[in-house]
Amino acid sequence: MHSDLAFLDRPVAVFDFDGTLCNTAPVILHTAETVLGELGFTRERMGDLTRLIGPPLVDGFRDCFGLSQEDAERATARYRYLFDFAAPDDYPPIPGALELLDVLRGQGRRIAVATSRREESAVKLGRETGILERVDALAGLKEPERHTKAESIAAVLDMLGACPGEAFMVGDRYHDVEGAAELGMPCVGVYTGAAKPGELEGAGASLVCAGLGELLERIQHLDPSPSSSAMG
Repeated sequence: MHSDLAFLDRPVAVFDFDGTLCNTAPVILHTAETVLGELGFTRERMGDLTRLIGPPLVDGFRDCFGLSQEDAERATARYRYLFDFAAPDDYPPIPGALELLDVLRGQGRRIAVATSRREESAVKLGRETGILERVDALAGLKEPERHTKAESIAAVLDMLGACPGEAFMVGDRYHDVEGAAELGMPCVGVYTGAAKPGELEGAGASLVCAGLGELLERIQHLDPSPSSSAMG
């Protein structure tokens, strides 16, 4: 393997959830459009709703749509109420996600999910889509201790008793790359639909793939023995 991709052989793989393992984009965008419409936004004023995919919801409503902190919190509460009516068919696994997780597990890796989604919501969606049963740890936003992507990543590493040098991140937005970088971890950026061309490269992703299928191809060519022995 090329030396700059040696991190792919690390024993712990940490995945983002929304847009990386689970295709929540359609239901996120529909729910956000409903909430913003109720607030008086025209569709033109809403602009690119994909800006909400990635950051914590309160931050997204505040920073992307100019809401005050108080209004952003109210919008988030309304969004979460509406999102609870979504069904599993509204957020299927990303093509290739379950296969990739199975291959990594077969290589002796440990797998974690670190998300900016509320932890209880990520657990529910993960259980309904078959993702949760394939991972060893999951951490999301949780009051009062976790508010950022980096904090979620640090939490799952702690759950596994692993250090950043034993892990790599996989995500679909610049928030994932930057969150991993805060802990000194490399990140594989995967273009699955939400990120704009060049976003992941610009954020400093260590490897960029056109989708999970390309990452799977790279992973399948690895010798699993170093990974399975590295954690002891």
